[in-house]
Amino acid sequence: MLVSAPLWASAAAAAVACGGDQVQSAHAIAMHGEPKYAEGFPHFDYVNPDAPKGGTLRRGALGTFDSFNPFIPKGNPVSTGAVESLLVGNEDEPLSLYGLIAERIEWPGDRSWVVFTLRDIARWHDGVPVTTDDVVWSFETLTTKGSPQFRFIYRGVSAVEKLDERRVRFSFSDASNRELPLLVGQMPILPKHYWETRDFEKTTLEPPLGSGPYRVGRFEAGRFVELERVEDYWGRDLPVNVGHNNFDLLRTDYFRDDTASRLALKSGDLDLRLENQAKAWALDYDVPAVAKGWLRKERVEHRLPTGMQAFVLNTRREIFKDPKVREALAYAFDYEWTNRNLFFGEYTRTASYFSNSELASRGLPQGLELEILERYRSRVPPRVFTDEYRPPSTDASGWPRDNLRTAFRLLAEAGWEVVDDRLIHTETGRPLSFQFMLVSPDFERVVLPMIRNLKRLGIDASARVVDSSQYINRLRSFDYDSFVFVWGQAESPGNEQRVFWSSAAADQPDSRNFAGIRDPVVDELIEGMIAACTREELVAWTRALDRVLLWGFYVIPNWYLRSDRVLYWDKYARPEMPVKSGVNTSLWWYDAGRAAALERVIDNLEPDDAPQDDTPGWGTIIIWLLAGLAAAILLMRRAMRAKT
Repeated sequence: MLVSAPLWASAAAAAVACGGDQVQSAHAIAMHGEPKYAEGFPHFDYVNPDAPKGGTLRRGALGTFDSFNPFIPKGNPVSTGAVESLLVGNEDEPLSLYGLIAERIEWPGDRSWVVFTLRDIARWHDGVPVTTDDVVWSFETLTTKGSPQFRFIYRGVSAVEKLDERRVRFSFSDASNRELPLLVGQMPILPKHYWETRDFEKTTLEPPLGSGPYRVGRFEAGRFVELERVEDYWGRDLPVNVGHNNFDLLRTDYFRDDTASRLALKSGDLDLRLENQAKAWALDYDVPAVAKGWLRKERVEHRLPTGMQAFVLNTRREIFKDPKVREALAYAFDYEWTNRNLFFGEYTRTASYFSNSELASRGLPQGLELEILERYRSRVPPRVFTDEYRPPSTDASGWPRDNLRTAFRLLAEAGWEVVDDRLIHTETGRPLSFQFMLVSPDFERVVLPMIRNLKRLGIDASARVVDSSQYINRLRSFDYDSFVFVWGQAESPGNEQRVFWSSAAADQPDSRNFAGIRDPVVDELIEGMIAACTREELVAWTRALDRVLLWGFYVIPNWYLRSDRVLYWDKYARPEMPVKSGVNTSLWWYDAGRAAALERVIDNLEPDDAPQDDTPGWGTIIIWLLAGLAAAILLMRRAMRAKT
C-alpha cells in the first residue's frame, strides 16, 4: 500500500523508507516524529504534581450494568479502573506513548517487530508481579475469546514470544502497518493466574483482579459502583501518573433517565455532571445554587476531533442499499430548524467524519490528497472531485419544501413513486418503511419532526425507545434500520478505522461498522492511512477517506459542540493549563478548603436557598391523589345531575 511518493511504491519498500533499518531503544514511541518528553521527565506539563490525594467524586450514568468484564461481547459492562497497558498516552501529542507497565521499548526502522521490557516493580493488586506470561496470555485470550474488535486491531501480529520474565517480543506480518507497535502497547494486560481458574467468556459480577490505581469497592448491580483508590498502587510515582488519580473514591450512580440525574445533581447527591442537552443547559439550572456560585456551571473548551454523530442507515437492509435513497432521506432532516428551536443555536453542523480537526476534508481535493484519489477516479462518485460535500440546509422555517422536492426527485430516480400517499417501489411494490431505534426518550423530540417530513414524502417512518440492554444486543447483531451513533475519532487515526468502515467488519458482530459499508476503495484508503510515514501523508489519506465516505451517504450527519458543558459543586480544583480533552477529571482533585467553606454556607442557609430535591414527597403525592379523587367525585355528581 502506498505511503509516500512515488505512490506506486511497494509496502515493504515504503516501510523501509519510513524509518531505515536502525534499531531504536527508548522510554517512549511516537506515531510520527519524536516524542515530546525526553527520558527522565518528571511529569507531564499540564498536571499539578502537588495535587493532594483524598475526597470523593460522585457522578451519574444512564442505564444499568451487569458485568465487570468489558472485554467480551456479552452483558452490559462497567469499567473498573483496574486494567492497565504497557504504554500510555498524554494530552500534549496526537499519538506518542510512554512507558507504564513497560519501562523500555525497542523497535527497528521498519517497525516489523517491537520488544517491551517490563518494570520489575509492576504488581497486581494481590502482590504478584506482572510478567511476560501475563502479556502473552492477554494477547492470546483477547484475540480468541474477546470482542471481535481485538481480532481486527491485532490481525497484523504474526507472533508473540516471551524472551524472559521481563522481555516480550511482538512480530508483525504487515510491514506497512506502522501503528502496530503502539497498538500492542495499548493492549489491556490481564492477570493469567487469576483468569486461569475462571471462565473468561462469561459475564461476571466478581470484581476482577487488576493492577491499576483503582479497584472495585462497594457496588449494587444496576444501581451504583464505587472505585477505591489503591493506597499501595505500584505505579503511583511514575512520571506518567504524577498528578493523576487524585480521588480516594469514585462513585457512579445509575439513573433511568437524564431528568433524574439532573435532580440528583441539584439536590447535592451527585458532585458533577457533563450536560449533553442544550435545552437542559439553557433552562434546567436556574437555581439559587448556580446563581450564587456554589454549583459551578462552566463551558470548558476542547481541541479534540469530534468525529461523526449521525443517523446511521443500515445498508444491510434492502431499502437502504441504493445511495440515492440514502441521499434523499438526508433532505428530510431540517437541522437549521432543530438547532434554532430545540438546541438554542448551540451546535455546529457536522460535515465530516473527522470534524473539528485538520483531518476533515474541505474544499476540493488537491495536492497529495488529489493524487491519492486519482487512483480511484473510476470507482468513486464523480462529485468526489467536483463538489465539496455539504449536508442539506434549510431556511429554518420548519417547512423544507425545496428540500423535499429534491428528495422526491432522487427517490423517483431510484424507482420509487407515491401511490395513495405511500411511497412504493415501482418494481417490487414494497413500501418504504423503517424505524429509528432510540435508547433515550430525550431524542424523540429530535426524531419526530424528521418523521413528519418523511411522512410528507410518503415514507412510513417511526421511532421506538428500547431499554439499554436490548439496545446493546441489537447493535451487536446489527438488528436495526436506523439509530443515532457517535464515531469518536483520535488525532492520529489508524487501525480502528478497519473496525469502523472495512468490508471485513461489515458482517462481524460487535464491530463498529454499523452502516454495513462494503467498499474496496474504502478498504484501500484505510490501509493507506495506516501505512502513512509522516503526519502530512496521514492527513492526506484521512481526508481522502473522509471524502469517499461522505459521498457514499451512509449516514445523515447531526451536529457537534466545541466545548464541554460541565456542572460541579464548588469543592474541586483542576490544573490551570487547559488540556485538549476539555474536562479530564483524572487531573482534578478534592479541595478540602473549598469543601469546608461550601458546607458552612449550606449549613447556614435559609430553607429556600438550600439545595433542593425537586422530587415531590409522599405527603405531596397523597394530597395530589386526594385532590384528584375529589375532583373525580365532583364530576360524577355533575354528570348524574345532568342525566336526571
